[in-house]
Amino acid sequence: MNLFTRSALARTGAVTLITAGLVAVGAPAQAADQVDLALIPLSGQIAKGVSEAKAKPFKFTVDNSRGTADARDVTVTVDARKVNQKKIGFFVPGGCQEQGKAVYSCVLGDLSAGTSEDFGIPLFSTGKRGAAGTLVVSITSATADANLEDNTVEVDLNVTKPGYDLVTWAQDVYADVVVDGDEETGLRPVRPGETAPLDWAVYNGGSRRATGLFYGITLPAGVSFVELPKNCVQEDFLGLAQAFCDDPAVVLKPGEFYSDIVRVKVAKEVAEPVLRIGHIFAAGLDQVGPGEPESEPEVAAPAQRRAFDEVDEIDNNAVFDVFVDLSTPTPGPSGSPSVSPSVPPAAGGGGGDGGLPVTGVQAGLIGGVGGTVLLLGGALLVLSRRRRVVLVTPADERSTD
Repeated sequence: MNLFTRSALARTGAVTLITAGLVAVGAPAQAADQVDLALIPLSGQIAKGVSEAKAKPFKFTVDNSRGTADARDVTVTVDARKVNQKKIGFFVPGGCQEQGKAVYSCVLGDLSAGTSEDFGIPLFSTGKRGAAGTLVVSITSATADANLEDNTVEVDLNVTKPGYDLVTWAQDVYADVVVDGDEETGLRPVRPGETAPLDWAVYNGGSRRATGLFYGITLPAGVSFVELPKNCVQEDFLGLAQAFCDDPAVVLKPGEFYSDIVRVKVAKEVAEPVLRIGHIFAAGLDQVGPGEPESEPEVAAPAQRRAFDEVDEIDNNAVFDVFVDLSTPTPGPSGSPSVSPSVPPAAGGGGGDGGLPVTGVQAGLIGGVGGTVLLLGGALLVLSRRRRVVLVTPADERSTD
């Protein structure tokens, strides 16, 4: 796997994200009925050779996990005037509005209290390696914000050597999700005892092909697997269902994404409307293995590229929630059961008309990621009984200027 060097700012952003997630889980909100947005940068680098047609979604998180009020009409403003466009290029996504030279804004939609949302800004390579200036990004909301100090960030950009750059993406689990690597809205939560598909994908946002794939999925407490690809092993970690899978024969070219069938079940005794936090990670292997791939990659269409997120090394991780319908069935007029009305949580960011790629994952965040990483070595050992697994740069990923 080609691990790019992370800038100091990106490292700080990652630490801030993890800290914010742990605080959000363990500490109460400061005041009732307040929005408290924070913008957290997660990307800092672009592989040399990434084309405009296969631009990398540069990932940020909008966090409202500290707030107890929904943020209405969240808008992001992108200022690329300090970006060295001889090294990194950008374009205004569909549905966004130009505000001046190299400045534009996009409406992300509403963000529920206690949740977070990821989005990506499409960037691509235009020149040689090295520092490429600064991207300034800010967020606003139609709802009053309790703290504006962390609503603007500056990210130092950098162009790295050519290589593959795996990106994981997952949509929150709803009963009627369409498994297509694309974001849907207005979906129905899963009733306790029901099964539902997990819509997930691994995208290559780099400039070289990735050969072989290893990935792992951890489900929230109260959720179990009912269907997995055949090259998977299951584990139980502190009551959480985990699966570690590999597909050594797959070749993932730039701009292509990979997915396979995964279905999950919500336990009958679940009593929470949102089950958090699910986690997916992916890693490339060092070479193509024998046989046929478990699942054939597909070229990512614009709809899929709007959904994928990317954050250098840790962008190989994505998180998701499972939304549960706790409404009580009641007898209908003819004696047949009907369901008491309930308002399902909104799926995704609710922007709806293109714009920045919104991942739909709720990043409230990564309490379970540490445990997953601890088990990664053991899972690799189990799978490597069938083949040698080495996480190094592929032989054809040579550095060039």
